Amino acid sequence: MSSRIPGFYRLPPSERLDAVHEARGLDEADRDAFATGLSVDTADLMVENVISTFALPNAVAVNFLINGEDRVVPMVVEEPSVVAAVSNMARLTRASGGFVAESEPSHMIGQIQLMNVTDPEVVRGELRAALPMLHDIAATVHPRLALRGGGIRSIDVRSVRYDEPGRPPEDMILVEFILDCVDAMGANMVNTVAERLAPHIEEITGHVVGLRILSNLASERLSRARVELDPSVLGTDEMDGRMVAERIAAAWRFAWADPHRAATHNKGVMNGIDAVAIATGNDWRAIEAGAHAWCCRDGQYRPMTRWEVIDDRLVGSIEVPLQFGIVGGPIRVHPTVQANLRLLGVDSARQLASIAVSVGLAQNLGALRALATEGIQAGHMRMHARTVAATAGAVGPEVGLLTARLVEGREFSVECAQSILQAMRDA
Repeated sequence: MSSRIPGFYRLPPSERLDAVHEARGLDEADRDAFATGLSVDTADLMVENVISTFALPNAVAVNFLINGEDRVVPMVVEEPSVVAAVSNMARLTRASGGFVAESEPSHMIGQIQLMNVTDPEVVRGELRAALPMLHDIAATVHPRLALRGGGIRSIDVRSVRYDEPGRPPEDMILVEFILDCVDAMGANMVNTVAERLAPHIEEITGHVVGLRILSNLASERLSRARVELDPSVLGTDEMDGRMVAERIAAAWRFAWADPHRAATHNKGVMNGIDAVAIATGNDWRAIEAGAHAWCCRDGQYRPMTRWEVIDDRLVGSIEVPLQFGIVGGPIRVHPTVQANLRLLGVDSARQLASIAVSVGLAQNLGALRALATEGIQAGHMRMHARTVAATAGAVGPEVGLLTARLVEGREFSVECAQSILQAMRDA
């Protein structure tokens, strides 16, 4: 299979599906899933109080080469230019071998909190003496997980203190454990272990357990990607590639230095990662929370990526916690999610996370290249023009004609589109 499908974006949706079907060998059930999506009956099994379903565009990014394998990557996103930018950047990276990515084992952290601890040293000592017993109890909670190579990996005790200025301080003790969730995101698994351990911890210490829940800062579940490019592939008609590469590196330094810039920088990264998460039925809110928390680990909010010019190459990298799964939750009941996973051809959660982190790095490259050259609005608004045309009332062939007029005039307001549309119809 090759993810390089020239002219893919020019095809109508039905022919794109045909091209993907041919490239990936999808079966008719997958084609039906893409065509019909989620039924109300299935949605009613997923959440409460369902009255309908809500559709978003299910697109695919092409051209990806990740760890030497071609990938057609499903992305669910409503923002124009995201999929185009990702596909374009993936195309530029192919000549240098594409993306190299890896993901750590699916280790999630669970926390059991003891509140208002009056003598932290004594309580820590009691709990440390009981850690082997607590480990054995935790190991019995998910026996089938252990058979799949997962299960409890470690358990420890630490102290934290609430000491906000002007408020009474409070000492807390945390029992923290690490659970290898294998191919699941793991929230329910971790929470079950935490709740099973809680009464034993109360019995050992005589203190009241407060919260018992997972942490979405999945700092033991990092994903990384790296890419190198010859700057010549980044050039435009107005700017040579070396200058573009230097400006991309300078834009990254701006994000490292200033949290206000880093927030927008990282939003672009998550445009890619979130779109893969939604397409594959993963909890994008948990992924967002953990990723942004990770960016503050040195005391200031920093960019998720790094871009440098090294030995005449533009080198980009990313390291971020990603709790992706390929089993459990909505993944097994949502037909389009299942079809998207088969389209990707992944066989583990770690493989999926490695793809998602590569997409995030590609999206960041696309945003920084646009910022370094023509500015972010030019390309974004070109992609947005079709939506503007439809909002203005264009139908059928009018959409393409009006879009072309808007792009030519570089004016993308709905009012302008309505004026042009009226003139087209009066002609």
